[in-house]
Amino acid sequence: MEENVFEQMAKRYDTEDRMQLAKVISKQVRKELQDCSSQSLVDYGSGTGLVSLEIADLVDSVLLIDSSKQMLEVAKAKINQKRITNAKVLYSDFTVETPALKTDIVFMSLVLLHVPDTKKILQELFSILNPGGKLIIVDFDKNEKVYHPKVHNGFAHEELKTTLAEAGFTSIEMKTFYHGERIFMNQDASMFIASCLK
Repeated sequence: MEENVFEQMAKRYDTEDRMQLAKVISKQVRKELQDCSSQSLVDYGSGTGLVSLEIADLVDSVLLIDSSKQMLEVAKAKINQKRITNAKVLYSDFTVETPALKTDIVFMSLVLLHVPDTKKILQELFSILNPGGKLIIVDFDKNEKVYHPKVHNGFAHEELKTTLAEAGFTSIEMKTFYHGERIFMNQDASMFIASCLK
């Protein structure tokens, strides 16, 4: 079993830069969640909850799922500290096994680039969504300057749309919403938001 790098990073994960980026993402995701007050949201690959705990007020319940126990410990401490009553955490890795759960919204922020088999993870996420449920992805646009053996160098919109459609999603929309300096492996990069329905 490969050591989870995120376990070691957990305590120092919430850097100023990451918190700034999370604010940018939260603001964008808020627009997507305007009419979702009675719905349940799963944040897959939630990390320390940098984004989902900022948007927890928009939905009925939030479940933070991550494959790093340490990250979830940090998230749990934040939930208690901020007295967020509608958020829980779950330790799970859908690339190994997907738990039997159902939700109205799945949110994934800067996670897809870490998952080797993009199509398989999207199929797993499709399977936990209720009919008519929504998937929201925030990630980096394809970036030729980035090279790392364990990370996708971002995503081309048309390719990702095709993969989402193959996984069963419809009403797929994607747009680039932010350009930042040195935000992706120390390179200047842009982020997109994609939303689609089951």
